Amino acid sequence: MGEFIDALAIALKAGIGFQAVFLALLALGINMQFGYTGLLNFGQIAFAMVGAYGIAVSVSQWGLNFWVGVAIGIAAAVALALLLGLPTLRLRADYLAIATIASAEGLRLLFRSVSATPVTNGSRGISGFNSTFRELAPWDTGRRYRILGTFWSGADLWVTTVGWTLVALGCLLVWSLVRSPWGRVVKSIREDEDAVRALGKNVYVYKMQALVLGGVFGALGGMIYAIGTGSATPDQYQNANTFLAYAALILGGAARVLGPVVGAMLMYFIIQFADSGLRSLIETGVIPEGLLSTTDVAQIRFVIIGLGLILLLVFRPQGIFGDRREVMLDAR
Repeated sequence: MGEFIDALAIALKAGIGFQAVFLALLALGINMQFGYTGLLNFGQIAFAMVGAYGIAVSVSQWGLNFWVGVAIGIAAAVALALLLGLPTLRLRADYLAIATIASAEGLRLLFRSVSATPVTNGSRGISGFNSTFRELAPWDTGRRYRILGTFWSGADLWVTTVGWTLVALGCLLVWSLVRSPWGRVVKSIREDEDAVRALGKNVYVYKMQALVLGGVFGALGGMIYAIGTGSATPDQYQNANTFLAYAALILGGAARVLGPVVGAMLMYFIIQFADSGLRSLIETGVIPEGLLSTTDVAQIRFVIIGLGLILLLVFRPQGIFGDRREVMLDAR
């Protein structure tokens, strides 16, 4: 029982930690792009990467102010959205999907390449750029605090607090937008963009706005993750994170304001609980070592999560809070 309680406490910490904030912000952006507008962006992690490196390069390499780095990271995300959207948003949805996933992987390889080492420090990444942020904490970032049965460093607690504040503000912004005339237009584009175009709306501009807004959410997520870890390395931002954010969105429910947030929290909780729980069962002998070893847990937990998502899609494809009508879309 003690091992189960410890595993539950660790999973609760993961479900509300800054990693969950990172995933929630990625999923919020995808929700705006895919859930509300019907855009297939498979490269959301690229926006997180340029946001993280916007801060890291500005502060560590160029010696600029931390807040200038935040502005540069957001501007880089907007520029990336424009570069991706300008040539593809007039075409079918699969062209945007191909362009975004290829750009995300291309940027990762570029940032870790030898030619980019003077700016990005290659595969070793950049560190030591979050001291200004930590100094803003109203408590001692060097202390450890016991919360929900686990210990949190003061620095992690500060990053998590700021991160969830950003998520709350982002949810408020999305809620306001989708209830506005702008939100009704983008949801109409998701359903039938030809009909929206026939009514005189500039579908291309609305799509671009949704892509940019979702990209900014992704950049904020990348910043939170970089500040929380204290480093920015290219291999932290792999395409698998984009698909994990899609899984969180599907779990919580697409086209729902709180769907991606709850989905991200549950996703990290399930991942960590599966990891800690399986390790505890192996260590206590409930699962024989010959059947499953602790080194296999990292892979097996994703198999379990994958099976759970398959069952979710079979029995409740709209997710926890979603509406079945919201996912019956013709993405263009």
